[in-house]
Amino acid sequence: MIAIVFAAAVALAAQCDLEAPSGQAGCTRAAVDALKINQVQAVGSHNSYKQAISPRQMALLRSADPKQADGLDYAHPPLSVQLDAGARQLEIDVLNDPDGGRYAAPLAMKMANDLPYDLTPLKAPGLKVMHVQDIDYRSSCPRFTDCLAQIRAWSKAHPDHLPLLILLNLKEGGLSVPGAVIAAPFDAKAMDAVDAEIASVFPAAELITPGGVQGRYATLREAAAAGAWPTLKTARGKVMFALDAPDEQVALYRGARKTLEGRVMFVNTAETSPAAAYITLNEPAAQSGRIQAAVRAGLIVRTRADADTIEARTNDQTRAQAAFASGAQYVSTDYMFPDPRRGPYQVRLPGDHVARRNPVAR
Repeated sequence: MIAIVFAAAVALAAQCDLEAPSGQAGCTRAAVDALKINQVQAVGSHNSYKQAISPRQMALLRSADPKQADGLDYAHPPLSVQLDAGARQLEIDVLNDPDGGRYAAPLAMKMANDLPYDLTPLKAPGLKVMHVQDIDYRSSCPRFTDCLAQIRAWSKAHPDHLPLLILLNLKEGGLSVPGAVIAAPFDAKAMDAVDAEIASVFPAAELITPGGVQGRYATLREAAAAGAWPTLKTARGKVMFALDAPDEQVALYRGARKTLEGRVMFVNTAETSPAAAYITLNEPAAQSGRIQAAVRAGLIVRTRADADTIEARTNDQTRAQAAFASGAQYVSTDYMFPDPRRGPYQVRLPGDHVARRNPVAR
């Protein structure tokens, strides 16, 4: 009986918009809801909180480093607007700020003698959200809990939505120039603070967690390989978090755990790791074989349709097409909406759906 339902889901959901299948020819809600969350494909955004660098500061940056200026010359509307438009993956850069105020006097603002910008949210202790402190610090939700609250408010207002994947980058380091601020490192205490701030906004019942997926399996990797991901029926209205971080940060987050017991976030790790369930593979053409293998092995993959404004400047859809063909469940873009300065470049799921049946996932 289970096999029959699954086969029907594959057949009927192939061309459906999985978020709202009703009324579409050949689509039924029951068939769609039988799919697992790793069997879908959706679009998301990169640096989802990012606002534009002010014109005066952009001119200063462009005079110093034109290539970097080009790469940073994009922005996103508020998170709720992106979610309304179909984003089902968001990316948030988080900086550690245990004492508060560490990033509240950006160097570029002082150098450009720029117009006032409200830095008040940066003064209290707690995790902050920005791309690059000192030069690309404007955010639609400067505090991490602000971003989380906006996402949860949207989720509660749209309880039938497909699960959201929220990627976190934990930023460290800084500019190598006099007067620049070096980000506070993420130690074990800071890793616990990330989980704590997520838990302060999202109740456990609204989260898809590593422990919930692992269940009775010995490792998370075994659970993912066995297809232990929740179905769309049980995952609607929920959110999952993934730490997209280098190996040393992932190791700190895992600590002495065998996998991710008790943790809120999945982690970007090698396919062979006991904690493997999610992986970031951002080059959909060069890494297409690896992406497809990871998807077929039961992992959830995020890739990118564009980067550094390059594709938008020539309306080049080649990378986006490779991303969709790769089978990566989440295809991230800086252009869910066209930038009038660049032209018509925009990344939408084929058929303009919010989500579709994954072309690769088994």
